[in-house]
Amino acid sequence: MADASLFPTRRLRGTPFTNRVQAAGVSGYTVYNHMLLPTVFKSLEEDYAHLKQFAQIWDVSAERQVQIEGPDAHRLACMISARDLRNAQPGRCYYAPITNQNGGLLNDPVALCIAPDKYWFSIADGDLLLWVAGLAQGLNLNVTVTEPDVSPLAIQGPMAEDLLVDVFGPEIRDIKFFRFTAFPFMGRILNIARSGWSKQGGFEIYLDDSTLGGTLWDAITAKGNAYNLRAGCPNLIERLESGLLGYGNDMTSENTPLEIGLDKYCALDNDAEFIGKQALLRQRDSGITKKLMGLTLAGPPMSPVSMPLQCKAAQSNVGIVTSGVYSPDLNDNIAFAMLDITAAELGNTITVETMTGSVDAKVCEIADFEARLKAR
Repeated sequence: MADASLFPTRRLRGTPFTNRVQAAGVSGYTVYNHMLLPTVFKSLEEDYAHLKQFAQIWDVSAERQVQIEGPDAHRLACMISARDLRNAQPGRCYYAPITNQNGGLLNDPVALCIAPDKYWFSIADGDLLLWVAGLAQGLNLNVTVTEPDVSPLAIQGPMAEDLLVDVFGPEIRDIKFFRFTAFPFMGRILNIARSGWSKQGGFEIYLDDSTLGGTLWDAITAKGNAYNLRAGCPNLIERLESGLLGYGNDMTSENTPLEIGLDKYCALDNDAEFIGKQALLRQRDSGITKKLMGLTLAGPPMSPVSMPLQCKAAQSNVGIVTSGVYSPDLNDNIAFAMLDITAAELGNTITVETMTGSVDAKVCEIADFEARLKAR
């Protein structure tokens, strides 16, 4: 039987870089914000090893922007963000969890303060535009809420900085982490941020003219030979090793930032007000009943865990695995799991029912994976 494939329609959008991605030999996609997001090129393991040594070019156009612009833009940005944005400064990026009235996580975007009256929320997979537009309408705020023609292109890996210096000039080195600076390109001004969905170092280029997608890709790849540049994409192995969470996998609107370990990004101890704050304060007072933890799973290398798998202790279901994979550098099967608080104790051993049988798993902090790598 032939392998199934995605059937494209207008509901499934390509990107300004899709032609280049196809030519580069992409072998797998997922659907993210109704767009194509590459998931693998050569193989998960080969892409991972290359990312850790060289430079990769990633089509992450699926990280759509929710733009809030107008006299009430700052007010609305502060209202939706659990992160305190009251003193947000142009040129800065802020990891900004967004919660509903019950404290449930709606998205975990990066907020870019473009100007005092203009914000971009670079979103994870979710229809946040509808939530923000509904609030603006319902509260009669003087703003416009749109999805602009902005398509991020990421350059990631330890050689990313040197590569972009060759393309845009030495001023690239002056960009601090989670800051962005405007650079000219083909008559446009592009915001370039030191950020990205890996911990190997890199940048995200916010292309605001989709007709220049091929031109931008080609300008970067033309300088790529010295840095062994290859097309790549967010990598599951590197993501789990680095403790980077994926909205829709490791957290949904059924979870709160306190259960995910994102409380440090929530303005709970000052007078900032945001939607969901009172619910989070009540949960903090009463205590969480479940928590996202790390797991190391016994046995031979496993294929990626792509569905919720039951975690058991004493024959009772105590949670699900949200993401999992074999890490070659750790020589271990590693995973994230949402566990009942009774099972989330460090060092606790539980049973995980995988697609191929039961295995023992030890509970750890998610940050332990990165710490082990640094200690090698």
